[in-house]
Formats: sequence, structure tokens, C-alpha cells
Amino acid sequence: MTLKNLLRRKIRTLLTVLGISIGVAAIVALSALAAGLETGYNAMLTGSKADLILSQPDTFDISYSSIDESVGAGLLAAPEVAEVSGMIQGFTQAEGEPIFFVFGYPKDSFILGRFQIVDGVDLNSREAQKARPKSILLGLSAAEVLDKGVGDTLRITGSAFRIVGIYQTGDIFEDSGAILDLSEAQALVGKPRQVSLFYIRLKDTSLNQRFIQRVERLYPDLSLSGIQEFADQQSMSDMLRGYVWAIGGLAIVIGGVGMMNAQLMSVMERTREIGVFRAVGWSKMRVMWLILGESIAVSIIGGVIGVGLGWLLLYLLSRQTVLLGGGTNSINADLLIQAFSIVILLGLVGGLYPAWRASRMQPVEALQYEGGSSGGKVRRLPVGGMAVQSLVQRSARTLLTLAAIGLTVGSIIAIESVIRGVSEEFTNMFTGNNIEIMVRQADIADTSLSAVDERTGDKIAALPEVKSASGMIFSAVMMPEAGGFFILQGYNPNEAAIQRFKIVEGNPLSGNHQIILGRTIADTLKLGVGDNLDLSSLRYKITGIFESGISWEELGGVISLRDAQSFAGRPRKSSMYAVKLNDPSQAEGVVTKINNQFPDVHAALAGDFVEQLPDMESSEAITNAISFLAILIGGVGVLNTMLMAVFERTREIGVLRALGWRRRAILSLILKEALLIGLLGGIAGIGTALLMIFLLQQVPMVGSYLTPIWDWEVFVRAILIALMLGLLGGLYPAYRATRLQPVEALRYE
Repeated sequence: MTLKNLLRRKIRTLLTVLGISIGVAAIVALSALAAGLETGYNAMLTGSKADLILSQPDTFDISYSSIDESVGAGLLAAPEVAEVSGMIQGFTQAEGEPIFFVFGYPKDSFILGRFQIVDGVDLNSREAQKARPKSILLGLSAAEVLDKGVGDTLRITGSAFRIVGIYQTGDIFEDSGAILDLSEAQALVGKPRQVSLFYIRLKDTSLNQRFIQRVERLYPDLSLSGIQEFADQQSMSDMLRGYVWAIGGLAIVIGGVGMMNAQLMSVMERTREIGVFRAVGWSKMRVMWLILGESIAVSIIGGVIGVGLGWLLLYLLSRQTVLLGGGTNSINADLLIQAFSIVILLGLVGGLYPAWRASRMQPVEALQYEGGSSGGKVRRLPVGGMAVQSLVQRSARTLLTLAAIGLTVGSIIAIESVIRGVSEEFTNMFTGNNIEIMVRQADIADTSLSAVDERTGDKIAALPEVKSASGMIFSAVMMPEAGGFFILQGYNPNEAAIQRFKIVEGNPLSGNHQIILGRTIADTLKLGVGDNLDLSSLRYKITGIFESGISWEELGGVISLRDAQSFAGRPRKSSMYAVKLNDPSQAEGVVTKINNQFPDVHAALAGDFVEQLPDMESSEAITNAISFLAILIGGVGVLNTMLMAVFERTREIGVLRALGWRRRAILSLILKEALLIGLLGGIAGIGTALLMIFLLQQVPMVGSYLTPIWDWEVFVRAILIALMLGLLGGLYPAYRATRLQPVEALRYE
């Protein structure tokens, strides 16, 4: 009977299934991406056949770890060690790929033995050494997506490389990237003479403990760990999983509201049918399980379709970008169990109230129900037209629809307000101390990867229009005791850029091995002037506490530029340069001059610099994707609701047509109702966004990063999105209402 009932109401079932399947597809696709990255890291590390890994402690990801490569000679000299291999990992840009992973190894590395050459030669061959331009090995997945083969040229971050071989490891992470000689990779990611980690193979694993004690004595500022232990410490996949549950959870919640709405409308529509069941002896529990069974069945069908959509999405994306080169392989049994557990729970929650309501119906009242009415006492407002009266009369349907629109709109504008806040804070930071121009490295995938050589900075400072050019470095380190990231910045203590930090306790930065802390992090860690702070096993003396008015800065600290360069493994390089001019009115001309004379950097007016950062462009792309997903699911929910409203009011519409209402008047009535519920949903969405941000700001550390900006543009956007949801959701139902014939509508049961 469950499937029969669902098939009797094909449109309602289809729309409900569609809303759920989109949410499931989002979870499956994003979870597969996170799982693929995590599996790739594990495969890369465990497949190395190394016994131990030496790295910089507390780094966010392998790409951010930096160790001087001279440490390798000291490790190899240890009597317990058989082989040592440095490796540097980084992500760059490559021919239309915003994120492209590269791996650098010494040509004699024992790790290279795991890379199976399927076409061409390896990096040690004579052909590779004679190749012009520089040689590179390309992963099989990357070669397929980029349509490259042996002998082709690949451009990575402005540098050209000759592909001498195609390799395969079976690890989708590595097979979607490229392998370079260590020195070439160091130059590419701006970390000369640095490696991300050292792979260590012992002569005998029984010597493990003795070697660990030796390393702790010789290199106390580095971290030695086992392969699996190191893999578990990587935070990138955890961050991605956070995005998965934030985005996928939003989609599922909106879909769940749509599910409850559809099931409630189903109960109202079948009031007389349920009355018959109760009259012939069905118990309340049996009626309840009938409705719950339908809800769970719809959820399972939506889950099956959602898994298929997620697989298809990953497959299509894997043909377009190397970042998802083998994403479909990450859809495993655990992920499927997780997805179906969610949809079954969704079915139970979404169907519980409608099922309870159905079970509470009295047989006599249900049998007296007139098809097409609300089945309850009609409530009329003293003001408002028919559209308002309809919404009030069907309050349960209206409230659920408002919930769907409110969640959709609220999540979108909450994210937008936070991004606006981040952008505003960055702009205030870059325009501090009357800085006119900001300069970063050109063609980078992320601002944290920017590395501008000091020689370039000196040449910019030497331009006749320039008064000063101050280098700065940005980095981050995991700080478990603070419950999150520690934002680390590096400035020259004697240059203009550092003067914007207002010292409220102690003294400004004056030299190396010192740090000034933001007020927020100092209070969190209960540290003050004169105390020491350890970051990645490096100790800094706190000379001052600052306030800058920028939330994320006050969750970190500032050290000297030289210390920051050493910490980030980028000697004599800066992330950015802040440029002050002799004549600020010449700023636009100087920006053009810098970009023309120095093609390796990108200059922009300080006020426009943030908008051109790759991070902000990525954030905008993510926001647009979330908005599209939320609008799609929310629109399906509104469409479902309005369509059920038309079915429910079939006899009412028949009466109006019989009284002479034209089709245009019917169309206008339904659209007005849809737009009105969209407008009310927009207002609810604004309240939802304010509540979301308030709750997030109560979370320790996380809330300190959030400085949302609420302005009229955000609120206007919320109302416009809500009206669009109402309009899109109401168009087809309104059209369907106009096609009803009066005689058939009046006979509707």
C-alpha cells in the first residue's frame, strides 16, 4: 500500500524525492572528496616503505611544513639509519587548474621506486637530464584530465616544464599531481633549500627507540613520528569534513523540512481515506506506521537517487579538474551506510508529526471532510486579501514553507555577511598607516603561498615614486591548547607597516626571537609581557600585547620578518609588500608600472587588493555553489508546497472559475500567494541568519574569528532571493491552476 500511495501522487513524490536526493548528492560528493584526500595522504605516506617521518611540528598540512634540507645529512650519518629522503609538497596553479599538487624528490630518492612509469622515462634517465625546458613526471590522472602526453610542455605558475614520463601509483592524490626534482620543486613553491619532511628507513626496526632518543637530542625543535601517526595528524581532511557537514547538513535540513511539508499535505489530502481506515478498524498505531512507512520509503528512494547523482557529479568533475581525479573511487561502503543512515533518520523525523496527526484523526470528523478544504475551522483575518487569508487558513503548511525559505535564505546571507566581514578587515589591514599599494606574487593558488623575493622588493622600493616598501609574511600553526589556529605574521620592526599595531601593554617588537601577542589570544592562553610562547617547538619572548581591531589578528602574534621567513622556510622572501608613495595621487600609475616592470608580481591599490586575492575568489566561488545548492533545494520545497496548495484548493478554484474569474486572475492569485510567502520567508531568513551568527559567536575561538557585516545590501539580497524562491516555486502551480476546468474542479474529491 505504501508504494501504491506514493505512485498515486507522482508529482508530490517526485518533488520530495528530488529535494532529498540533491542533499544526499551533496553529502556523497563532498564526503568522497574529503575521503579521497585523506586516503591519498595515507597511501602516499604508508606506501613510502619508510619507518619514520621527521617534520615541523604542529603544522596545518604537509604543504606548510618546512625543514632545512641540511638536516638530511645529519640523519643519514646516524648509525641506525639505512636511507633518508627529503620531500617537498606544495600546491600551485597549472594551465587552468587553480589547485595543482607538486611533489619534489631527490633524483636518487628510494621513494621514487614506488612510482611506476607507464609511458616515457624517469627523472634519472639521460633523456630527462637533457630535456629542455626542465623535466617533469606527470601523474596518469592529471595527464588524462589535462590531455597531456610525453614530450608535451606543461606550464606551472608561470614556469614551463617538459613532460618526460607518465607515472601511476594507484593513489589518486599523487596520480593527480606531478613529480619534479627537489631543487626545481623548491624554486617553484618558493622554499629554497627546504623540504616538507624527511622519510627515514632504519637498518633494523628494533633500533627505533634508540634513534628517536638521538633525534630528540639533536633536533629538539622537530617532530619524529611513525607513518600512520603522522598521517592522522594532518588537518586538511578534517577541515574538508567540516565543510561537508556544514554544506550537506544544510541541504538535508532544508530537504527534511520539505519532506515534512509534503507528508503533512498528504495527510490533509487523504483525510477521508484515513477516516475510512479508522472506521473499518485500523488502530492509531497502524495509521501512524502507514504514513511513517511512506516517509521512509521516499527518503530511501531519494537516497538511492542522491548516491547516483553524487557519483555522476564526481565523474563529470573528475573529467574537468585534476583535484577530483579519482573521486568516484572514494564512494565506499562506509560512505553509503552513512548516507542511508541520514536519509532514514530524515524519513523518521520528517514523517513523525504528519503520522502523529493522521493517527489523531477521529473517524466521524475525517469522513465528513470536504475534499479541497483545509479540513479544520476556517480562520479569517479582518485585513488582507485572499492570498493572506489562504496562508493563515493553512498555517501548518505556511510555517513549514517559511522554515524552508528561512533556512535557505538565512544560510546564504550568513555566509555572505561573514565573508564581507573578512574582506572588510583585510582591507582595513592593508590600508592601515596610509598604505597606497599592495604587492603579492602573481599566479598563485592561495595567498599563503605567495613568495616575493626581497630583491624584487628592493627594486620596487627604489622606484622614484616610492617612499617605502615593507615586506610581510603570513603563516599559521596549529595550537591545540588554544583550540585552533594561531595566526603568525612577520614584519620588519623598523619599517612602516608594523606601526599599525597598537601596543597596549609592554613594548613594540625590537628584534628577533621576540613576539607581540594579540589581546584575544593572550587572554585565552593567560600569557603576559615577559612570558615565553612556544610555536612549533620554537620559543619566543613576549614583549608586548597589541590591539588592532581586526579579530583574526588578535588571535595570533607578530614576530620579526627574519624569524617569520625562517619559520615558513622562505628565506629572503615575503608574502606581500606594503608600498607607501611620495605622492598618493600617483598610485594608479605606479600600480601599472610595477605590474609592467615586474611580471612575477601582482600589484593593486590597497583598497582593491582584497577583491583580487585568490582566497577571496575561492570564497566567492564556494558561496555561489552553496547558494545555488540551497536555492535549488529550497525552490523544490516551495514548488512542492504551492503545488499541494493548488491540489488542496481544487474545488475552491473551481468555484472561482464558475463565478467568472478569468485564468489571469487565478494566475495572479496563486503568484501573489507565492510571492507573499517568499517575502515573509525572506524576513524569516534574516532572523535565521542573525541567530546562526549569534550561536556561532558563542563557540570558543571560532566565534572570535567571526566579524559579520550587516548592511542594507545583505538584507536586500535576502529579500530578493526569497522572492525569487517564491516566484520560481509558484510559476508551475499557478499555471496548473489556470488549466483547471470549472466542472472538473467542482467534482474534485
